[in-house]
Amino acid sequence: MSVVKPFTRQDFEAGEKKLLREGHAANASVYLFEKDGRQWTVKDFSRKSFFVKTFLAAFLFWRELKAVRALSGLEGVPSAGFRIDRFAIAVAFVPGISLAKAVQEGSGRMTVTLLESMESLMNRVHKAGLVHLDARGTGNWVVRPDGSAGLIDFQAAVNTRILPAKWRRALEDVDMSGVLKKWKEFQPEAMGSEREARYRRGDQLRRKWRIKGYFGLRK
Repeated sequence: MSVVKPFTRQDFEAGEKKLLREGHAANASVYLFEKDGRQWTVKDFSRKSFFVKTFLAAFLFWRELKAVRALSGLEGVPSAGFRIDRFAIAVAFVPGISLAKAVQEGSGRMTVTLLESMESLMNRVHKAGLVHLDARGTGNWVVRPDGSAGLIDFQAAVNTRILPAKWRRALEDVDMSGVLKKWKEFQPEAMGSEREARYRRGDQLRRKWRIKGYFGLRK
């Protein structure tokens, strides 16, 4: 039985869309697209090289859509997603402004309340059995309209449910170090000894990691 998709490639090409990021080399072009009153983030590899759009795209799409399904119902992350065709996927758009923009507007936007929201969201992602592994910068964080944190772009995410407990804890520490790095930068006096210790532990583990890019811990 075929599943009816919210929109097709034809709908996407014919409709109005906003380019959010022009992907270079092996990165998808990312668009904001609206259909029937719902906003979607579209990742499109159709104009990339044959190898990238045929092989790499398939792997990244499988990885991200699997993560989105695992996070279904969780506030602050993409709640739905589907394959448009072989070369593109759509995931539910998380509204708000990027954390990168918030930081540019002044460190006052990086309040303890926002940092606590980021920490809470990361803990809920971990509880769902995933590590994000690309949350160290500001590009994949969103400040939502209600002031809470959002987290996007799960194409580097790893399912931890099948991993030994020790490995899972290590990956979660590395993941959380991306949040705690922002505590250390913007609200160091409010961190406390427990966060400081976990930051050092996660950062030390991260520095030992040798694989970068899609299969590592940062791009």
